[in-house]
Order: sequence, then C-alpha cells, then structure tokens
Amino acid sequence: MLGLLINDKETKEIEYLIKREMDEILFDLKDERIDHSVKRSMKERYKILFSLFKRIANPTECLKYMPSDKSPYRRSNEK
Repeated sequence: MLGLLINDKETKEIEYLIKREMDEILFDLKDERIDHSVKRSMKERYKILFSLFKRIANPTECLKYMPSDKSPYRRSNEK
C-alpha cells in the first residue's frame, strides 16, 4: 500500500486531470471508426481512472461519471 500527502489545490488539479481524461475516453467511445478491441482497452482505462477518481472526488461528482448498467458510461447525455 502506498500513501500520498497532497493539499487541496493539488487534489483539485488531479481531479480536473482525471475528469478531462475520462471525458476524452467517453468522446472517443462514440467514434464508430475505432475498433472494438481498442474500445475495450479504453473501457478498462476508464475503470482504472474512475477508481482513482472515487478516492478524491465528492460523491455527487462520482455519480456523473459512474458507469451505468445498460450503457458503458453515463456522461454521454451531459454537456
């Protein structure tokens, strides 16, 4: 187990970076030109990013990015 000591400003920066990366993945998942095997890898990356995001974000923010049961990702209907 590893520990990390960061201040509030650093937490917000990490949260921002993870959110932008997850948004990029969600955008790319909609692209029909991307092969299914690549999309599968992107979904795995999303899961890893989301698990990191859950550790630093508040619960309401987590709900916006939480994968749903019927579709791989929820964020598609926002923005």
